[in-house]
Amino acid sequence: MRAIRITSFGGPEVLVPAELPDPVASGNAQLLDVSRAGVNYADTHQAENSYLAASSLPMVPGAEVVGRLADGRRIVSLLAGGGGYAEKALVEPGLSFDVPEGIDDTTALAMVVQGASAWLLLRRSAVLNPGESVVVHAAAGGVGSLAVQLAKAWGAGRVIATASSDEKRELARELGADVAIDSRSEDMTAALREANGGQRVDVVLDMTGGRVTDQSLRALAPFGRLAFYGMASREQPSPIELRNLLGHSTTVAGMWLAHAFLLPGDVLRPAIAELFEMVAKGTLRAVPGGEFALSEARKAHEALRSRSTVGKLVLDPSR
Repeated sequence: MRAIRITSFGGPEVLVPAELPDPVASGNAQLLDVSRAGVNYADTHQAENSYLAASSLPMVPGAEVVGRLADGRRIVSLLAGGGGYAEKALVEPGLSFDVPEGIDDTTALAMVVQGASAWLLLRRSAVLNPGESVVVHAAAGGVGSLAVQLAKAWGAGRVIATASSDEKRELARELGADVAIDSRSEDMTAALREANGGQRVDVVLDMTGGRVTDQSLRALAPFGRLAFYGMASREQPSPIELRNLLGHSTTVAGMWLAHAFLLPGDVLRPAIAELFEMVAKGTLRAVPGGEFALSEARKAHEALRSRSTVGKLVLDPSR
């Protein structure tokens, strides 16, 4: 089968097309014919071995796939051990979800990772209350573009988007943001307060890191929450002193999608079902970010790392 194999850690240049044996199913695993594979920013960290979970070589990257099983069922599946950048992948029933009719491949992939992340950030990490203000950093990205829509659908009082270009800010407004500001603002604290009518903000969803995190934390209102789920800038925020959280009655929460599988009650299954239902009703949509041939995985990673992309990126294993 065609696949992308990584034999040394590094940047996009380490993603090399290869011919590999088909994976062999054992136990509960099933063999999936992959129609599209999702590409995530986390994949760029995995390629350089800077992700939360250590990588081992050689590896086929890729955390989610959509396609058909031998019985004809069309499913989208998360892959705990990678292997998505390939024509075939082994999937586990507990991490697989039937794709409803009318849901295209890109949308299915977006909902199972970016959609589930946005759902968890707003429902579990930040616990959004109706009427609260919500800041969505990187609002044109995979998670951000869905978080903007979910926040509005779930009653946010004011959604403030940040993005790095006029086109991305316009997209955020089209998706429902009340205001969109430049993510490169020198003083993000002041910019967020100004965007919120001079008031501090209630909720911040942040995957940037560095000064953006530091300045966003200072923009929080009493009992405000910052939900941190990535570090796209590859810059560490300043250390957080607990007495400062106490002094301002603020909360900082971390969210890693992998931990959702450890929660009792199979939280992800009803979450993804709700997301698919919203898509079917037209109240939520995935933003296609570009489709690349499997052989162009390197270009997909280069595009992600340049921060020039929007929405959901996918690979086509047939090419």
